Amino acid sequence: MKNRLAHIAAPLALSALLAAPAWSGEITVYSALEDEEIAAYLEAAQAELPDVTINVLRLSTGDLGARLIAESANPQADVLWGFAVTNILNPAIYDLLEPYAAEGVEALDAQYRDADSRWFAPIGYMGAFCVNTARLEQIGAPVPRSWADLTDPVYQGEVVMPDPGSSGTGYLQIAAILQGMGEEAGWQLISDLDPNMAQYTTSGSRPCRMAQVGEYAIGASLSYVAMQGIDQGYPLEMVIPADYAGFELEGNGLIRGASNPEDARRFLDWTLSASAAETYATHKDLVTLPGVPRSQMADQAGLPEDLSAVLFPMDFAASGAERDAIIARWRDTVGR
Repeated sequence: MKNRLAHIAAPLALSALLAAPAWSGEITVYSALEDEEIAAYLEAAQAELPDVTINVLRLSTGDLGARLIAESANPQADVLWGFAVTNILNPAIYDLLEPYAAEGVEALDAQYRDADSRWFAPIGYMGAFCVNTARLEQIGAPVPRSWADLTDPVYQGEVVMPDPGSSGTGYLQIAAILQGMGEEAGWQLISDLDPNMAQYTTSGSRPCRMAQVGEYAIGASLSYVAMQGIDQGYPLEMVIPADYAGFELEGNGLIRGASNPEDARRFLDWTLSASAAETYATHKDLVTLPGVPRSQMADQAGLPEDLSAVLFPMDFAASGAERDAIIARWRDTVGR
């Protein structure tokens, strides 16, 4: 069979595709990975699985979670790929996954895979500030080193962060603050940050993209996007916040009732393969597979070699259980 590879960017396109008859060797994958990651990973997957057509629908974390729940009575995808474990642990989503021990999953530490084999996470992402040093110099402000620093009025209108209701990056940021400081102090800090926020974006990477071109001085975003910007020559400094540097695992799983479970399992096996690991090394700073080399971009941006020393120890189960309540209170707190 001639290989075909599709990356679907809009739900409308996916709906049209699903209306057509399915054929052997085709799978539908739902993902919250960034577009450029998906393109790179699919190129590697195509080389290893030439007989499988991989159709990917990419949505933000919040939108994808809502779609999965809406389709729960009639699943439309075969694989969940690169989705925040915090959201996977929502029972309404966790129950949609069928146990499958992917080939090579035993290489992952226990904290990076589900005890019942519903999900495993070979990669993840961590929060960081993307700081445009040129713009800070223009406004006469210092480089912030912590979330608490961002409450200084000198940064008013100069900070952008993701909306935690739509972005997994935004959610991990406030979840780390709340878990680290406790309810009362944590919500006070979030409230104190809001006057300096120019806007809340739906994308986790967009705040860094906006900061790197000088739209704003600081984007609370992802460390990898900061590393990319530095590599591309933008006047950026990556800052891992000294207080509550949150991170998230990106889990994969087999959707119960998959129309092509055999090829879905082959794809999941590929996500733990040497081919996948090699590609992760060029697109991720947080890889849980052992033996993946550190990238040149990480050295250039000053990413700490021992991430465990800087990352806040997230309680993913608590993040998942409290997510709806936290987002509701966040909307009440910031009022936008």
